[in-house]
Amino acid sequence: MRVSITDRCNLRCKYCMPDGCDKVSMSKILKYEEIERICRAAAELGIRKIKITGGEPFVRLGCTDLMRNIKAINGIDEVTVTTNGQNLDQYIDELKEIGIDGINISLDTLDPDKYRYITGGGDMVKTLRSIDLSKDSGIRTKVNFVAQKDFNEDETVAFAELAWKKGIDVRFIELMPIGAGDSDRGIDNKKILRRLMERWPDLEPDGSIHGNGPAVYYRRPGIPGSVGFISAMHGVFCSSCNRIRLTSQGQIKPCLCYEDGTDMKPFLGKSDVELREALRGAILMKPEAHCFTNAEVAAGSREQRLMSQIGG
Repeated sequence: MRVSITDRCNLRCKYCMPDGCDKVSMSKILKYEEIERICRAAAELGIRKIKITGGEPFVRLGCTDLMRNIKAINGIDEVTVTTNGQNLDQYIDELKEIGIDGINISLDTLDPDKYRYITGGGDMVKTLRSIDLSKDSGIRTKVNFVAQKDFNEDETVAFAELAWKKGIDVRFIELMPIGAGDSDRGIDNKKILRRLMERWPDLEPDGSIHGNGPAVYYRRPGIPGSVGFISAMHGVFCSSCNRIRLTSQGQIKPCLCYEDGTDMKPFLGKSDVELREALRGAILMKPEAHCFTNAEVAAGSREQRLMSQIGG
């Protein structure tokens, strides 16, 4: 279960949280105690892994205490976090002490000027340093790269080299038509894979376990690090999708594509059994497949909120 703890962020990435986007009042954001209670109900239903997201999770005070408490829930085997890396240096020692199982760091370019442009003023050096801090801490480290035409398509080889150089996972993520995301600017991951195989003919499928998500990994024999591909648009993986999302406002989204879901807030005032059964019902509403590639269906039901608002 991906758990968004805030819709706030210290960056303004153009496809996730562009300038001028609306933010909800803090009174509408779930309290940490409410998030923990939903996570306990999830664990009772068999959910074993929690991903902490935002917005940017580290802009919310006390977020590491929440991570510590979720790690302590009976039945939760793994807690990981996704971040832009701008403030990770302030938390890395505590994350190691807590026992965080993995850190995903978003980085879409290795050009400082392009980074400032796509993030609305971010510091790429901070993110690169966070990647090193995470790797050196011994925490499993992954880099998320969203490929976009006319912006960073020419950097795919450089990002694969980053994986080999640092011995980490670099995942190429197809841009999805959610919020400010424009799928026409996205790139088919098959094209990226062909380019990488032209550069490294020894690239082969990596059968080792990297997590429980939809990424398909490749590696080079004897070389540390792997490249992964999350291909929501051109490699639909719905039949094996095992994820649900809890938004910062308390909605369970069984599928990222659709705007509907179940508001858990009314059940937070009820018994643990009623809360758990409401969560069970929300999970069972998971659709057979997303509608990103079906314009007729998508027109009336596709998610219109920004990625930052739904825990992208």
